[in-house]
Formats: sequence, C-alpha cells, structure tokens
Amino acid sequence: MARQEVLWYSFDVMKVLFLSVAMPDLIMPTLPLGVVSVATAARAVGHDVRLLDLPAGSDLAAAVAGAVADFAPDAIGLAVRNIDDQSMAGTRFLLDPLATVVSACRACSGAPVILGGAGYSMYPERLLEWLDADIGIKGDGEAALPAVLDHLGMGVEVSMVKGVYVRGRAPVKTACAVPDMSRLVQPDADLWPCSEQERAGLWLPFQTRRGCAFGCSYCSTASIEGTTLRSRDPKIVAGHIRRHYEAGFRRFYCTDNTFNLPADYARDLCHVLAKSALPVSWSCIVYPYRVGEELVADMARAGCAEVALGFESGSPAMLKSMNKRFSLFDVRHAARLFHKQGIRLNGYLLLGGPGETRETVHESLEFAGSLPLDFLKITTGIRIYPATALAAAAVSEGVIGHDDDLLYPRFYLAKGLDGWIQDEIARWAESRPRWQG
Repeated sequence: MARQEVLWYSFDVMKVLFLSVAMPDLIMPTLPLGVVSVATAARAVGHDVRLLDLPAGSDLAAAVAGAVADFAPDAIGLAVRNIDDQSMAGTRFLLDPLATVVSACRACSGAPVILGGAGYSMYPERLLEWLDADIGIKGDGEAALPAVLDHLGMGVEVSMVKGVYVRGRAPVKTACAVPDMSRLVQPDADLWPCSEQERAGLWLPFQTRRGCAFGCSYCSTASIEGTTLRSRDPKIVAGHIRRHYEAGFRRFYCTDNTFNLPADYARDLCHVLAKSALPVSWSCIVYPYRVGEELVADMARAGCAEVALGFESGSPAMLKSMNKRFSLFDVRHAARLFHKQGIRLNGYLLLGGPGETRETVHESLEFAGSLPLDFLKITTGIRIYPATALAAAAVSEGVIGHDDDLLYPRFYLAKGLDGWIQDEIARWAESRPRWQG
C-alpha cells in the first residue's frame, strides 16, 4: 500500500497497534515494560490500543498482516529494546526481525510507523533511516506518544514535540524527560502479553527511577534515560504492585540501574512495600557503594528475594578505569549483608576493558570466588556504545574509526587477552557449576 503523508490525519480517536518482538533466549528475557507503558498512556487519553507480542522465530510478516487486517490501525508503534545480545562470541544483531516487521507494515498499511524504546533512544536518527520508519521518540514515550497522536490527529507538525524525530526533517534533539516520574502512567495489568494462568510464574518488570550520573566508562544509560535522577512516589509504586498482585502476578523485578541509591528513597520504598504486606517476592540491581545494614534488612522485610550485584571487576585498577565509585571492601561488605539476610546474590564480571591484563583478570576471578555468590555471570569483551569513555578510548587506540556510529556491534578486548581469557574463564568455571562464562 502507498504510504500516507505522516502529518495530515484527521482522527479524534486513533487506533494504535503496538508491536514488540520477543527475544526469549537472551540472558535476561523480559516482558515488554516500555511498550506496555506507552500503550497504557495512549489508552489513558482515549485512544483505542492493541498490543501484539511477536514470538522470536515466528512468521513475523504473516502475524503483522493478520493484526493489521483485523484492527486497521491509524498508527503503528514498534518497540526497539535491544540492538544486539552484547555477546562478543557469536554476536547476534537483533534489528533484522524489526526490519521485517516494518516491511510487513508497509506492505499492508499506510499508517505511520512510530519507533521508541531503549535501543531507539541510543540511535534516534540512524534507526529511523535503517528501519524505514516515519517517527521516533527518544526518552519518556509515555509522555511524548499521546502528544504525537494528538498532533497527528489535528494535522500539526509532530517534530515540535520534545524528543520526537521525524524522518527527513530537522529534529528537536532534546529527549523527552519528565522531571517527576509520578506523572507518568504505569502499565495496566490487562495489557501484558501473557495469559492469566502464566502470571504467577513470571517475573514482572517495574521501574521506580530513571537517569544515572555515575558515568561508568562503558554504560549507555545516560543516552537512554539521561543523567538526572527522577523517581516515582513510593506509594504509587506500591499501588502498582498491589494492582498486579490482584491481577495474579506474584514475582516482580525492579529495572532501576541502582535500586539502593539514593538510600533514603530506597528505604522509604521498602517501608511502603513492607506495610502493604503482600505475599510477593521481588529482585533488583544494586550498586555496591556503601550499602547499609538497615537498608538490606528493610529490603528483606519488603520481600526482596534476589539482587544482582554488578561489581564488574575484582581489580582496584580496573574499577578505577571503569569509573566505578565503590571499592572491593564495599562489594564484600554488601555481599555479606545480603547473604546474612538470605537474599539470593547474583554477581557479574565484565572483563577485557582498557588496562585489563592477565593479572587483573586473575584478581577478578579470585575476588569473585571469595564472595558468597549464588550465581556469577562473566562477560568477556565490552560492547562499545556511542558517547562513552570506552568509545573514546577505542577510537584513540584504533579499535574503531571515529566515524563508526556503533549501530553494528563492536567490542573492546584489551590486547594480549584474546584466546587466553576465554580458555582461562572456561578453566575456572569448569569446577564451579554456578559460574557462567
């Protein structure tokens, strides 16, 4: 079908089809928090929404054609969550299925295709072109998408909306970032792409904060969420979990990059969750900087069953190279506290960055082996993302060119480690069944 002009619609209520391509075999498979959130936001202002979660490996074109024929959408939203699997060995580029989806949309509908999601926010202009889409939203899609739909309905220039990119037009490059996350809607329970029977066994994602100013050398969070920390009222978070508990969910995981910071907010949240007295369990990511005994006890009382402790290295020199703000003492202290409370402890090592040597690798492996971990994931080689210190180092060392936009996965592995480090990790993991290389 011919593509309709993006800017000239005349609908009061729009029918919006949201598409998400599932990647169930990634390290951390997840229900599509972002796309369900923006679908909820569109529905909250009166639009008719439908969400289709497309299983990986399915006939994507046929599924899209069926959904379009059945729903006849006025706009189509596509979630771009992951660019690749971040694995240096056998890297999988994950945008090809999305290109298939967009092509299928073009073949059976003239509705504009709108991109959003964490992956999109890192490459807003590039992905509009690469995926042949019409509009993209960088940042808080829950706020920007309803405005985009209103503008489309009134025939008004959508690129004037903060954080919105229109293919072929000069973008407003500031991301949409709402200062108070309490103003953003949270997902409606009935929109999750799972049956009622599945709910009790699934880990449901939720988010209380966005933004991070720590500036870890390799991290893309600033490109996705910004550097200003924004949070939701703990009572709103607890209310969200209660509604989902009443809908049949029992396990939750917090997607915040640093659940424990700021500590006062984390403790307030735990107190509210504990007061709700719901028989649920949840997990989170902890930045191991000055983790307090009181906070850990509060987390346990509130139902925390598992934490991901991203210490990344057991070498002081490598922690400094990565711009980490914690020490090995901090990591050991935090691990001891979580272990004492009976909270499952998952550790993560990220090996091979600038300055890594065989000696620092051994330091990290020995340090990890000394911790009371229930699981350890070891990643070899670090995915290089734009606008990071790692990208600058990679350019200066000739690992990548200065004009490489890094959409296609590129990895940094310090010289002299390739081959040796893979064998060494395999040797260490062989006698440690809870270590995964």
